[in-house]
Amino acid sequence: MRALNPVLISGREVLPLVEGGKGISVSNGESSGAWAAADGVGTFSGVNADSHDVEGRPIPQLYHGRTRRERHEELIAYAIKGGITQARISHERSDGRGRIHMNVLWEMAGSERVLHGVLEGAKGLIHGVTCGAGMPYKIAEICARYGVHYYPIVSSARAFRALWKRAYHKFSEWLGGVVYEDPWLAGGHNGLSNSEDPEHPEAPYPRVRDLRATMTEYGLLHTPIFMAGGVWYLREWEDWLDNPEIGPIAFQFGTRPLLTQESPISDAWKQKLVRLQEGDVYLNRFSPTGFYSSAVRNPFLEELKGRNDRQVAYSVEAIGEHDTPFPTGARGRIVYLTHSDKAHAEGWVAQGFSEALRTPDSTLIFVTPAAAEQIRIDQIECMGCLSACLFSNWAQNEAGTTGKKADPRSFCIQKTLQAISHSEDVDQQLMFAGHNAYRFATDPFYRNGFVPTVRELVERIRTGD
Repeated sequence: MRALNPVLISGREVLPLVEGGKGISVSNGESSGAWAAADGVGTFSGVNADSHDVEGRPIPQLYHGRTRRERHEELIAYAIKGGITQARISHERSDGRGRIHMNVLWEMAGSERVLHGVLEGAKGLIHGVTCGAGMPYKIAEICARYGVHYYPIVSSARAFRALWKRAYHKFSEWLGGVVYEDPWLAGGHNGLSNSEDPEHPEAPYPRVRDLRATMTEYGLLHTPIFMAGGVWYLREWEDWLDNPEIGPIAFQFGTRPLLTQESPISDAWKQKLVRLQEGDVYLNRFSPTGFYSSAVRNPFLEELKGRNDRQVAYSVEAIGEHDTPFPTGARGRIVYLTHSDKAHAEGWVAQGFSEALRTPDSTLIFVTPAAAEQIRIDQIECMGCLSACLFSNWAQNEAGTTGKKADPRSFCIQKTLQAISHSEDVDQQLMFAGHNAYRFATDPFYRNGFVPTVRELVERIRTGD
């Protein structure tokens, strides 16, 4: 294994090993502080992070507002307080070593307000901010204001070019690096464009080489790229080291840090990881963000798949082949299906999926009465966790709505991510993971149920394994 040389990241030379920032409370101050203490870059999630009571226990994020907008304000307050809390914990655990980054999603609720609030309240504790899930044009200006480096997450050279031309060229001195997140292999939300086929992944090397060429064009030859998604054994990436086509490179690990002693996820989640097989993680488009996402196949995901499979197009008037009446709802309102789709619908009703719910795309999905009631409750209790939500039709605008019908094919992402990160339930909740998660089962490092500390994991990674 070729020597792993330090790279200048956020103003300090550190190991080019980066903890990926994962969702709600999944990478926190404990895990990121430990990663930094091992001379790498620790990243805590700034997405509705936990704050703690006087005994150090996470404070449940409960909502009391009567309206979505009132609950939205409560959520922003939780997010800022939690982000500051995790920054302080991470700083303490790092022992002054490595670098501490915060990860945020541009499409999360009040992302700009949360960034200002956390960076103001945790001055000097955060060295960099990574940001993806959208086109974060304003991240540069915000970070520059607080003297913090920024790291946009992109999946193509084209995306970075757009960000640079519109905003980043004005704040180039604070651009600490660019995170290339493989849209086919990374966990969580993925940046697949409409021109890319989710079923036909492209090799990362040419895409990162193109990103480096674009960055060099803008005078960013020495600005590091973080390779994220699909990284497991460094020996498999050895030809990327000291490679002039790639330039300064660091490797971001999102999935492997889940199985460490400092990782805050439940024991049930950790045990689930070591039992995964190839193919158990797959790309889906059920997320209320509208992005593709990569998650573990479990009953929660299968129920969403079932909703989408039990779907037929309808018309409110008899038009063309949609000439067969079908009653829906408690009042038996008539819509029109094709003859074959009516047969499918009647079959689903006979199986117990008797509730027909309308979608914004003039289709009906068929679910059980219990599922229909839960969907209705979750939509009503929306706390505005995204800038725009397909599931509840919330939007962060004056009207407070996307202007479209709520989409029952999706789900409340805030609810499920809070549940999986604060409980043992790994079957009925969304479990994000990178596509390489199945390698836990075959990696000899984890034999006999071994769970390493973060430091032990970093040392193992440095060997190439």
